[in-house]
Amino acid sequence: MNFWSWGRFFAVVRKELIQLKRDRLTFAMMVGVPIMQLTLFGFAINNDPKHLPTAVVDADRTEMSRSLVAAVQNSGYFHVTWTGESLAQADRRVERGEVQFLVHVPAGFTRALVRGEHPALLIEADASDPAAGSNALAAVDALVRSALRDDLTGPLASLATAPTSFETRVHRRYNPEGISAYNIVPGLMGVILTMTMIMMTALAVTRETERGTMENLLATPARPLEVMLGKILPYVAIGNVQVGVILLAAALLFGVPMVGSLLLLLLLTQAFILANLAVGITISTTARNQMQAMQMTLFFFLPSILLSGFMFPFRGMPTWAQWIGEALPLTHFLRVVRGILLKGNGLADVWPHLWPLLLFITVVLGLGLSRFRRTLD
Repeated sequence: MNFWSWGRFFAVVRKELIQLKRDRLTFAMMVGVPIMQLTLFGFAINNDPKHLPTAVVDADRTEMSRSLVAAVQNSGYFHVTWTGESLAQADRRVERGEVQFLVHVPAGFTRALVRGEHPALLIEADASDPAAGSNALAAVDALVRSALRDDLTGPLASLATAPTSFETRVHRRYNPEGISAYNIVPGLMGVILTMTMIMMTALAVTRETERGTMENLLATPARPLEVMLGKILPYVAIGNVQVGVILLAAALLFGVPMVGSLLLLLLLTQAFILANLAVGITISTTARNQMQAMQMTLFFFLPSILLSGFMFPFRGMPTWAQWIGEALPLTHFLRVVRGILLKGNGLADVWPHLWPLLLFITVVLGLGLSRFRRTLD
């Protein structure tokens, strides 16, 4: 008996090639996922973010204070996006996440410096994501000390070389100890919901299509919207169970501070769950089998986890990657959950991140409904 036949071997190979040719979506995923990974990891990921938005309150308004602000601006790490006289307004921008840093030159800074009174330059940082501004803060002390070399000349030359002519006080807000769990654990809520809600919904509907039970829906008076929402509702309940488990673990196991309203967080989480379920329904109307549904879920999940700011600083990514990230619901939900838990944000503070979620739901749910209607027809 011939235990090996090259003819039989190449026949099987030919059969697989024909199968791949017929299953174009799988082949596209096999090629597309590696290309996407190379692009994202090679071009979009940056652990040393620069040009971070910074608010400046210069209450001193002297030549030396302007030299300090200019040095901060020219460093490459800081990008001054707001200047003003109101410390409260600048503080509000830090709370809302509009700026990463607040530089405050207090009134009388130059006079105190000349008198040898060791004044303090104040820098506040949004440390809810410890990795986002760590390099900038590490460089700030040497940066500002070299900024006054051209101003401290003549009788003031001794101050230029004095190591304690003035003090740089850095206040890391919302996570002063730089505990990574405070940033990661709330973010895991969004990551887990994204993965499970999309995959479970896509597989559930696709499984019915594979088994032929979807045809039974054609014999019922149920309308496409009723069928789709009926399939979504049980997974909304599952998603809320997951949220409860994660919040309990965050509080009891990891000690994550919960400054804001848990009720507000739970209400806004419903929008995020619905956004992911809408994606799952839309995927199910395109995938022809469960394997394709899982592949398409991965194709959506991978950029979500990489471009949302969960693993890598969002502001460190190039502009094109940030535009893609802004279109993903996970990006906005991470800002919502971290803002409420760590900063105590209210509805007005998180509204800039809530309306993109609502818009995403409207567009994707409408697309899924139209395709689901054609599937039933």
